[in-house]
Amino acid sequence: MPNPLNKIAIVFVVPALLLTGCCRLQKSRDGADGSGAFATGRYRNLFAENGHSRREIRGKVDAAFQQLFHGDPANQTVYYSAGNNSNGTLAYVTDIRHNDVRTEGLSYGMMIAAQMNRKAEFDALWNWSKTYLYHDSPEHPSCGFFSWQAKTNGAALSEFVAPDGESYYVMALYFAANRWGNGGGIYNYKEQADELLANMRHRAMIRGPVFMLRRNTNTTLTVTAGALFNEEHKMVLFSPSSERGQFTDPSYHLPAFYELWARWGPAGDRDFWMAAAAASRDLFPRAANPATGLAPDYANFDGTPVTNSWNRGAANFRFDAFRTAGNWSVDWSWWGKDVRERELSDRLQAFFESKGMATYGCQFTLDGKQLDDRHAQGLVAMNAVASLAATNPRSKKFVEALWNTPTPAGLERYYEGLLYMMALLHCSGEFRVWMPQ
Repeated sequence: MPNPLNKIAIVFVVPALLLTGCCRLQKSRDGADGSGAFATGRYRNLFAENGHSRREIRGKVDAAFQQLFHGDPANQTVYYSAGNNSNGTLAYVTDIRHNDVRTEGLSYGMMIAAQMNRKAEFDALWNWSKTYLYHDSPEHPSCGFFSWQAKTNGAALSEFVAPDGESYYVMALYFAANRWGNGGGIYNYKEQADELLANMRHRAMIRGPVFMLRRNTNTTLTVTAGALFNEEHKMVLFSPSSERGQFTDPSYHLPAFYELWARWGPAGDRDFWMAAAAASRDLFPRAANPATGLAPDYANFDGTPVTNSWNRGAANFRFDAFRTAGNWSVDWSWWGKDVRERELSDRLQAFFESKGMATYGCQFTLDGKQLDDRHAQGLVAMNAVASLAATNPRSKKFVEALWNTPTPAGLERYYEGLLYMMALLHCSGEFRVWMPQ
């Protein structure tokens, strides 16, 4: 689709040494590469560190992907083919419980496909996203972004944008460009990533109507919305729309990605994305409880929990917050720039260990009162990823807990399954930075 917005010039950072296997070692011009996998090219395989063989690990990762993307459509897969159009095949990832499609799941699916070298699945998900969810009207408040929620036939359920989806779209597109090269049209991955990333920071404010299904009633709200990041605080917004206000979601913070955007994205935004990475690293210890390490679903820019009338549980550790520890731990694994992330992982894992490794629930007040007894597979997965940053030997227990957790199936397999799949990739050392060729 044509871009109604101004394009911004870009530069490439030239890669240096070719590593064995798949990735390249890249040095930034100012040498600020940290001490993690980006600089060394070495990714920890936590399963191997726990004594599992390479063959076992390969089999486990491949079997989980096969089940979640090509398993029984009745109770295993979350990936569904949806025909063809002029751009090729179409497919979506669906939230089974809610019978809808979300940019969260589509972009996670694309990231998993990029890491697994599954170009066909990647292209089909991206085609579905651009075909049904993308807004190109310069009068729409979501112009340059994607509706976050739709029916499986593509009809919008909400035309608002959810920035976690946009963030994963951008990173997955850059990895696709670097791993497979660029094609034409919507498959010029780098051009698409540059355009979306520029909009995420620079999109002008637009006032207009936005459709959403609210309490089973078609509703149109007039909102004013712009960029997906707060320029002053250098932080991602939960939503750019006026009807929800200006605050953030700690689980949306992806400093590991921002460092790459500073190197690969529009040249004029390098300093902003480096500052955004630093701002996220500062937010994590402010948002996490000093005793439990639990972070809220939503937070103000100073890290204090958000409460509001339309989501009264947002000040607690709930489903969004599953991901927060994974985000700071991957940042440590790739960049190794902030030792506070190690302290946070140790604190969080100590809390969950105290609740019983096989029995802890999935929702808590920040000071540790359990609100839901379900032992969620997605939380088990993210707590294992926290071991990438943890220093205490208990971290091995969390890795083994993930190893012993079956691939999610049934009603909860969407969110639980995608977090599980990404955790397998992280903990096996197979979720990697794919460098420009």
